[in-house]
Amino acid sequence: MTDLLGYRRDPGGTHPPLLTPEYASTVLRAPHREPVVLAHSLTEITGPALGEGRVLPSDHDLTRQHDGEPLGERIIVHGRVLDSDGRAVPDTLVELWQANSAGRYRHQRDQHPAPLDPNFSGVGRCLTDSSGGFRFVTIKPGAYPWRNHENAWRAQHLHFSLFGRSFVQRLVTQMYFPGDPLFYQDPIYNAVPADARHRMICAFDLSETVPEWALAYRFDIVLRGRDQTPMES
Repeated sequence: MTDLLGYRRDPGGTHPPLLTPEYASTVLRAPHREPVVLAHSLTEITGPALGEGRVLPSDHDLTRQHDGEPLGERIIVHGRVLDSDGRAVPDTLVELWQANSAGRYRHQRDQHPAPLDPNFSGVGRCLTDSSGGFRFVTIKPGAYPWRNHENAWRAQHLHFSLFGRSFVQRLVTQMYFPGDPLFYQDPIYNAVPADARHRMICAFDLSETVPEWALAYRFDIVLRGRDQTPMES
């Protein structure tokens, strides 16, 4: 039987404000009026049902989606999805999308002069296991220019989307790599309150590195509560 969880508002000091002038796109898309609060129905407080066969065992490996090997540094990204009490969230969908090793997305709106990789689409997904664990095999993304300000470059990052035990626990966030020299000028990273930014940075994990094949990084994702991973609204 599905557990029905009441929705608790997120604590302050975790998520970036909707309007952050340094992140230029928010000036146009941030709401100018107070939000209208709607009562949640059964649809919002029950989880999504992913039928058998919707997610394939191979969907987590972004390096095996084409005939050839993608270019770039192969990496393993793994972690756990947890709720506000530190409990595992099993059988939930985790989706990943990213730029290729040259810093370009396979999307028609990305036209900056970096090469597309015919063997890399940049999207993957998986379901968490009984301990809330997930694992992706992919290529480390490149930095890319994005015209937010003069000589603007995004720090290397992965995008994640996932659901918890209900639709209102959906989280869209970004994962950064340790020690990136572009942190100081990335307005998306800096829009997050300073005390919560470290929750978006993965940790190098030698224990999961595969010798002579791929380095590994750990990134745990917390859906709600005091230690919640910062979310893109």
